[in-house]
Amino acid sequence: MTQDPEAPILKARPRWHIAVFLAPALLVYTVVMLVPLMQTLLLALENVRDGNRVFVGLDNFRTLFGDPRFSDGFWNALRNNVYFFVLHMLIQNPIGIALAALLSVPRLRGVALYRTALFLPTILSFVIVGFLWKLLLSPLWGVAPNLLGSIGLKSLFAPWLGQEAYALTAVSLVSIWQFVGIPMMLIYAALITIPAEVIEAAECDGITGLKQFFKIKLPLIMPTIGLVGVLTFVGNFNAFDLIYAMQGALAGPNFSTDILGTYLYRIFFGFQLQAGDRYMGAAVATAMFLIILLGVSFYLFVVQRRMRRYQM
Repeated sequence: MTQDPEAPILKARPRWHIAVFLAPALLVYTVVMLVPLMQTLLLALENVRDGNRVFVGLDNFRTLFGDPRFSDGFWNALRNNVYFFVLHMLIQNPIGIALAALLSVPRLRGVALYRTALFLPTILSFVIVGFLWKLLLSPLWGVAPNLLGSIGLKSLFAPWLGQEAYALTAVSLVSIWQFVGIPMMLIYAALITIPAEVIEAAECDGITGLKQFFKIKLPLIMPTIGLVGVLTFVGNFNAFDLIYAMQGALAGPNFSTDILGTYLYRIFFGFQLQAGDRYMGAAVATAMFLIILLGVSFYLFVVQRRMRRYQM
C-alpha cells in the first residue's frame, strides 16, 4: 500500500499536559531533595578559617579519613554498617523469599491474614518497635528471660543489648523482624504475576514443588530480587531511627552499634559535651551519599546488565 504524496502529513502535537502534570512533583522533589543535596555537597567543601567561611576543597575529607578524632569513629561506623547490611542480606531477604513462596501456594488458606500479620511490623513506628524490644530483652523486667526459663533455656539468656559483642547483632535482628515484610510483599507480587501457562507447562513436564520453584520461578523473579537487594542496601546505609531508639545517640555500649547515620547525627548536631560541626557533618553525609551512589551504580551497570543477558 503506497501513501498518496499529496495527502497532508499529520504532525505530532506537543504533549504539554505531561509537563503540566509532572511540574508539581518535580518542584517538590527539587525543593525537598535536590536543593538540600547540592547545599550539603557545597558545605562539605567549606570550613571556617579565622572566623570566615572559606572554600577548603577536600580538606574536610582528609580530616575525616585521616584525623583520628574523626576517622576512628567513621571507620568503626562504616564497619558496623557493612555488618548491619550483610545480616539483612543473608537473613532478611532469604526469609522474605521463603515467606513469599509459601504465601503463593494456591491451596494455602488464610493468605490475607498471614500477609497482614507479617507486614504489620513494617508500618509500626521506630520508637514503638525500639521501646518494645528493649522491654522484651531487658534482664530486669523483660519477657525474654521468663520465656526462655519456661522451656528450660534461661541459661542461654544474656543482656544482649548491653554487651559489645552481641548488641549490633541483636539490633540487626530486631530490624530484620520489622522489615522482613517488605521483601516478602515485593517478591510475592512478582510470584503471582508469573503467567499460569508457564506453571502449567512446567507441571506437564513433571516439574513441581521445590524443583519448580528453583528451576522455573526463581529465575523469573531474579530482577525483583535484585531490586530488593538494592532497596536493602540503600535502606541500611541510611538507617538511623531504630539504632537511636534502642541504643541512643551514642550507639552503645562503647559505640558497638554505631552506624553512619548515628555518627552523622553526633558530628553534625553534636551530643552532650561534643560540639556539632556542620562542615564535617556535611563531609560525612557526602561520604554516605557516595557510598550509596557507588552501590546503586554497581547494581545498575553491572548486575542488572548481566541479568538482562541471562534473560535473553
